[in-house]
Amino acid sequence: MRFIKETDVDFLAMRRYGFVISGALILAGLISLLLQGGPKLSIDFEGGTLVQIRFLEEADIGKIRSALESLNLGKSDVQTFGTPNEILIRLQKGQETEALTNDLRQALITVMPGETPDFRRMETVGPKIGAELSGKAFLAIVSAIIGILIYISIRFEFKFAIGAIAALVHDVVITLGIFSIMDYEISLAIIAAFLTIVGYSLNDTIVVFDRVRENLKRLKNEAQTTIFNRSINESLSRTVITSLTTFVVVFTLWLAGGEVIRYFAFAMMVGVIVGTYSSVFVASPVVVLWSSRFSASKPK
Repeated sequence: MRFIKETDVDFLAMRRYGFVISGALILAGLISLLLQGGPKLSIDFEGGTLVQIRFLEEADIGKIRSALESLNLGKSDVQTFGTPNEILIRLQKGQETEALTNDLRQALITVMPGETPDFRRMETVGPKIGAELSGKAFLAIVSAIIGILIYISIRFEFKFAIGAIAALVHDVVITLGIFSIMDYEISLAIIAAFLTIVGYSLNDTIVVFDRVRENLKRLKNEAQTTIFNRSINESLSRTVITSLTTFVVVFTLWLAGGEVIRYFAFAMMVGVIVGTYSSVFVASPVVVLWSSRFSASKPK
């Protein structure tokens, strides 16, 4: 079944508009990252202590900050977590878990009499472990990109690998920039989402490239832009159906999955949209531009 009937859209003619949109999104993300001094890293990478507390009624963040100041725990960040009566506290320094729980409970009861704070979660990560996790996360993404470069160079040609890598880097950079603009944290779960986005975007791009390879054999006398346009149009129905069904799933997770999975689902939503866009307006145009620049002297 074809969701979209046969189309004849000149996608390659619109590549300049695509490059402008991509450039604007990347530039906005990079400016946000520069202004904030890099991505906002979670406790997984920076080290420290994370405390999740639930109160009976809506929590007064001002009073909670006063309780933290009375304990001299250093730099801290307090915010609601899902509901107004649930609070997430991030402490810059690692703390003794049991001692911190007792001291913080007493301080909260002092400034908020009548409340019974329920400590739902407490995590402590040392700075050395956080630095190791940062290095491994970066290595995982770089290794995935290098592996993809080798795989596509072997399966197709090197120029196709350049287009696929350009699309993957495009997707990750834009998603990272949107997280910076939204002031969302980058945690291990978000790194997992980035790797998933890389795989998803690559799968969509390879489907188009497979069709391009078939059409290059069948339509040897056609211009390269014509072949790419026809290939994108022929795989458009499959691309739309796959992206739409995936988006519905991650949107449902974002809407009803709770705070634990909300940011992962948000990253996946952005990745699905940007990945689908890049397979059409980034990967294929980059291959065409690369061919026209470095293969101009070769016969068609």
